Amino acid sequence: MATIRLLYFASLREAAGCDAETVDSAAPDLAALYAETAARHGLAWPRERLRVAADGAFARWSDPLRDGGEVAFIPPVSGG
Repeated sequence: MATIRLLYFASLREAAGCDAETVDSAAPDLAALYAETAARHGLAWPRERLRVAADGAFARWSDPLRDGGEVAFIPPVSGG
């Protein structure tokens, strides 16, 4: 079990109803953590459309969770 601080941006923040939260997860990797989070908050973005960052650096979905780590799910952004 790992305690993770999750950060949400843009439309994910709106869907989750918060910009950050701390969760306990037994997920083996970032992909499974996103699946848990998407189910809990009803997030509609498919993982393939998002970027993920762990501890301030872009990461791979297959990277393991680190207890006490910080994970950000980042949707695509549009410019104007």
